[in-house]
Amino acid sequence: MAGDRDYVLGTHEEELARLGLQHRVWRPVVLDCWQKAGITVGKHVLDLGAGPGYATVDLAEIVGPTGQIVALERSKNFIHAMGETCRARSLANVKIRELDLMTDELPKGDYDFAWCRWVLSFVSDPSSLIRKLSGVMPKRSIAIFHEYGHYETWHFLPRLTNQEKFREHVIETWRESGGEPDGAAGLPGLLSTNDFAIRSATPQIFCVRPNDYMWQWPATFIEIYLPRLMEMGRIDQNFADEVRGDLASAEANPNALMITPLVLEIVAEKL
Repeated sequence: MAGDRDYVLGTHEEELARLGLQHRVWRPVVLDCWQKAGITVGKHVLDLGAGPGYATVDLAEIVGPTGQIVALERSKNFIHAMGETCRARSLANVKIRELDLMTDELPKGDYDFAWCRWVLSFVSDPSSLIRKLSGVMPKRSIAIFHEYGHYETWHFLPRLTNQEKFREHVIETWRESGGEPDGAAGLPGLLSTNDFAIRSATPQIFCVRPNDYMWQWPATFIEIYLPRLMEMGRIDQNFADEVRGDLASAEANPNALMITPLVLEIVAEKL
């Protein structure tokens, strides 16, 4: 299970639940993006780093039985969860491929679209992935990316010093694992050198209050990742309690605001 252990955020049940919440929070944004890009009935989509398949299932239901989703994932835990969901929903138009985006070749196919969300931030060599993607995407096909562009935009108003220290620990552990939190920063250059032309680029950043559903996305991440940081020996129980206490105080303040991490939405066409 080495492919599961080296996921910086893990692949355990708590992470499955967190990813489900994250997908539900982002689902309206994602569905709007897909619709504008042209994903519809009968299309073939390559889903890069599909995780437990939350987006995969949505895509499969959109393209219908005449379309197809090829979902690529290396975690056995995530693959199992995705397969169970597809069987429960009788989705016969999903092909799940267990592979590592860094060490394996991407499967060739008559793809109309590729979907890549929060993947470039976690792989060790984004340039290799984009080069591989260019090799399997047909001319005039569309690649869609949702990647963090500036993770340090994530903060609270009034500011929470401990949360900002927590954020820096997250960034450091991310980079120590071989990833890059600002994964979208190098994407325009990589697309240009691999025969993609950017058709649109949209910043997705939100200012939310404690009663907004999107608040739960970063708040849940804090609760999940604090124990991980303790396991790594980066923080102690006292600091974790301070972070939790500050978050609870913010959630009790109806005038508190949270600025979410900047996600860059890029839609590019293969030339």
